[in-house]
Amino acid sequence: MKHIKLKMEVPRGEAEILLHACCAPCSSAIVECLIENGVRPTIFFYNPNIFPEEEYEKRKTECIRHAKMLGLDFVDADYVHDEWLKSVQGLEGEPERGRRCMKCFVGRLEATAKYAAGNGFKVFATTLATSRWKNLEQITQAGKYAASLYPDTVFWEQNWRKGGLSERRSELIRQYEFYNQQYCGCEFSMKIMRL
Repeated sequence: MKHIKLKMEVPRGEAEILLHACCAPCSSAIVECLIENGVRPTIFFYNPNIFPEEEYEKRKTECIRHAKMLGLDFVDADYVHDEWLKSVQGLEGEPERGRRCMKCFVGRLEATAKYAAGNGFKVFATTLATSRWKNLEQITQAGKYAASLYPDTVFWEQNWRKGGLSERRSELIRQYEFYNQQYCGCEFSMKIMRL
């Protein structure tokens, strides 16, 4: 299949960005499109919400494999699931796209913005916006909030579902034989998705 040639305007005209990645399937078409637009992403894997730990390791391993195939830098952040559970305490019964998800996005994107600010990245983005299970408005709000904590950073709010990227994502999952999970990541979404 032909690659998607979607023209992108990166904030500040940056040629390098920090890309928070939730998994290889969600990042595959985005990464390909960025590279084709002359933008080099560094993959930032911070997903303490993923449960169980074996699932976390599967997703991380696939992200590392994808980054290595493309010669990209990969940042492996800590797996701190217990801390994540404390951060969403009281929100366990929230529906998908509810307050628990918002809290989760804010925490993950705050960590991304902090890493970006401390490591010379002016722009950061996230692959969370590709998932049909996620609310784009929540992700944008979380990203902008995270960027506001680090004034030298900009959150790139891009709708990664448009321009053929969703279709290309499906092709790349098959091409690279990526492990493709069937739930968002946390134990609460796993219960909801499997009902």
